[in-house]
Amino acid sequence: MARTPYIIIELANTHGGDFSYLSSLIDAFEPYQQHYGIKFQPLSPDTLATPDFEWYPVYQTLYFNSEQWREIIHKASTTKDVWIDIFDRYGVTIVKENLSLIHGIKFQSSVLFNDEVIDALSELDLSEHRLILNIAAQSIDQIEERISMIQQLLKPKEILLEIGFQAYPTALGDSGISKIQTIKNKFNLALVFADHLDGKSQDSIYLPIFAFLAGADIIEKHVMLGDRETKYDHFSSQTPEAFEVFTNTLLQYCEAMQAPFINDREIAYLEKTVMIPVVKNNRTPGDLIDLNSDLYFRRSGKKGLTLAQIKEQQSAMKVLSNNKLPNETLTDTDFSKARIGAIVACRMKSSRLKEKALLTIGALSSVEFCLSRALRFQHIDKVVLATSTDPQDAILSDYTYNDQVGFYRGHPEDVMQRYIDVCDEYSLDVVVRITADMPFVDDAICSFLLESHFNTGADYTVGTEAAIGVNLEIFNVSCLKRIKAHFPSAEYSEYMTWYFQNNPEHVRINKVDLPSIFVRPYRLTLDYQEDLELFNHVHRAFENESYTLIDVINYLDKNQEIAAINSHLTLKYKTDQALIDLLNEKTKIIE
Repeated sequence: MARTPYIIIELANTHGGDFSYLSSLIDAFEPYQQHYGIKFQPLSPDTLATPDFEWYPVYQTLYFNSEQWREIIHKASTTKDVWIDIFDRYGVTIVKENLSLIHGIKFQSSVLFNDEVIDALSELDLSEHRLILNIAAQSIDQIEERISMIQQLLKPKEILLEIGFQAYPTALGDSGISKIQTIKNKFNLALVFADHLDGKSQDSIYLPIFAFLAGADIIEKHVMLGDRETKYDHFSSQTPEAFEVFTNTLLQYCEAMQAPFINDREIAYLEKTVMIPVVKNNRTPGDLIDLNSDLYFRRSGKKGLTLAQIKEQQSAMKVLSNNKLPNETLTDTDFSKARIGAIVACRMKSSRLKEKALLTIGALSSVEFCLSRALRFQHIDKVVLATSTDPQDAILSDYTYNDQVGFYRGHPEDVMQRYIDVCDEYSLDVVVRITADMPFVDDAICSFLLESHFNTGADYTVGTEAAIGVNLEIFNVSCLKRIKAHFPSAEYSEYMTWYFQNNPEHVRINKVDLPSIFVRPYRLTLDYQEDLELFNHVHRAFENESYTLIDVINYLDKNQEIAAINSHLTLKYKTDQALIDLLNEKTKIIE
């Protein structure tokens, strides 16, 4: 919380017993009003000292009668809080006679154990008055005892503790500033700091400022007139001119301490000097930004997004909408919401299980079953059933599940070109690749992989391990087109995975560990009759169609005899080494 300094202007005895001097001193400091107090030291030589005390004659000189004090206190109270330094019973009398005009009372450390003064004050109602206890040379135990006793006897509105004592000269090391943290930590009380350094020194300006910044709540400052001789208390007092310098400096430091955490000037400085992300390599519309490899930091003088802002854009599933050249910055207008499509690839030419796309799981053909699951994906803008122009595939137009699903017939052999054509037709930026023999695809995996895909700025994302037939592939259409440029006729592109994973020099591959629930040895792809038998066993186990992949896995976990129906079957592209070698050769980009 912001703190405003409160300053007590200590007149002490700089007046030297001259009433006109004291009145002029009040006038000189009249402009200081809000958050200022003024303190006087009424005393009587006969109640303060014995006649043989060396300073007794001085006390006689400093004496003002009750009427004079009434006039002085009334004059000062019109602009400031009035504080009274109590030394003796005479001071108590002045307090009593002017109680309604007095804001607070101070005990010098030498008066803390003056029972005569304390007893006299106990007869007054101080419940609306504050009491400063100077604790110079007092131990922690003594301070605790005096606080307790004075609180009990005098019952003031508030007790404050003061650090500082007067000596001639008072050394910087004796100022008591080293006590601030100890006192603040020990006592839950406001703290007053009174310095008594040479009033003409720079230290007298900066020491109380340091004290305030270190935790002091109130500053007490001795003052005097600068246009005439001051006989007493002049050493540590400041003239009005010096006091003005002190207060202005203090306020400047306080304003600096209370400045907002971030200000306009430092924002302007940062904007001029910050090294912001700039593009390292050419990037094209539809690409994502890999925060680690696509950017470096430079002072460019251009407006641009920060690293965090770029990440925020991509976390919102946005892709580049503009060409970006090296050394260019990125702005909001360089990103647009990605149009994401789930492309379900299907053909009717299956040799192992004839027309498997039309075989039923429950009431639905297997291809429609797959499409119904793809339509559940949260972040998908369009689901498309993609097939070839081969006449035998025309029948699939009757199996699109519903009118939300797009239907596309493309190149009969070049699957990669077919995908590109589908993407152009539906203006897709990012593709979730599915084959129609994967009936249990699930949004939990799709959303998990999409989030990783955009956050990492990948070209291609896939789960590392999963039950067969549930893993998904995600790729940027811009990357697919770059790969296709190397393969005018993409042989074996029904094995599209190889074109991505076999070219890490050209494709930013993001392999993601899926949640453990999806990592199972189960076979959930349709290639054999046993697969279909298992799927229908699973489907019949649930009362409605809303079940998820996790439900399927939990069912198989509990029914291992069902899971064993197709567990002996393998995937050719994972076990046929000759095919694997051929694919590695045919799908590798040769520069």
